[in-house]
Amino acid sequence: MKLKWSDVTPEADYLNRRAFLAAGMAALATPALGLQGRPSAFSTDETPNSLEDITHYNNFYEFGTGKSDPAQYSGSLKTSPWSVTIDGMVDRPGSYGVEDLAPESALEERIYRLRCVEAWSMVIPWLGVPLAAVLDRVGVQPGAKFVAFRTLHDPEQMPGQRTRILDWPYREGLRLDEAMHPLTILATGLYGRILPNQNGAPIRLVVPWKYGFKSIKSVVSITLTDRQPPCSWQMMQPGEYGFYANVNPQVDHPRWSQATERRIGRGLFGGRQETLMFNGYGDQVAGLYAGMHLAKHY
Repeated sequence: MKLKWSDVTPEADYLNRRAFLAAGMAALATPALGLQGRPSAFSTDETPNSLEDITHYNNFYEFGTGKSDPAQYSGSLKTSPWSVTIDGMVDRPGSYGVEDLAPESALEERIYRLRCVEAWSMVIPWLGVPLAAVLDRVGVQPGAKFVAFRTLHDPEQMPGQRTRILDWPYREGLRLDEAMHPLTILATGLYGRILPNQNGAPIRLVVPWKYGFKSIKSVVSITLTDRQPPCSWQMMQPGEYGFYANVNPQVDHPRWSQATERRIGRGLFGGRQETLMFNGYGDQVAGLYAGMHLAKHY
């Protein structure tokens, strides 16, 4: 029987199951439904934020600068049909549907920490596929060193693009080895459901060891290139936002400390927690930056 999104475990049951697993009784846990994605060894065992937190506290300037603006103003965004152009230094360039890039049968559950450059954080249960698998399918050509991404540019559907907050469309980039790292995914869902518009529907990048602005939303273009691509926030404020944007508690933002963070959902008196190097993923990714001056290459 083919499962529907409505068959997915309710959020409250899901959270109870995660707490059950964290209590050391994973062997007795209910198996994940197919559309939740296959469990992944890359997932954290931290309790995810609520669906309300994740879908109503967002940065998505295409819909406004307020944290609630994306939820309020993104409903008119048409996300189906949707295609992503993959071009540049690839063997099989073309326009690919979301269902081709991330078929339901290939989805994995990746419960990742998210650290915003603004010094707040969440834990989000994404559904997605490794970006490396997508790039392998299109065939990366020798000489490619970087991957450039671009968000949809449509001021009619994205009212924030009518302002000059940024140079639209939103652009981001990764080094090729970062893009091919197994932690890097293209997400099409969260909490066992289709990705909400305010969270970057229908397909977005997730790079959990970097500040959240690197995880570009509503992607329409992926380009393989031999040159470091321009990135929106780096172009806007190069003294504040670098190309790498690795989470680093030892390198402060010019206007605030990055040593600690506020976990969304813990309430007014929830306090702050120490920020982990590479957002806690150092064991997996520190080798990518061996020998680099991380304060210089921020």
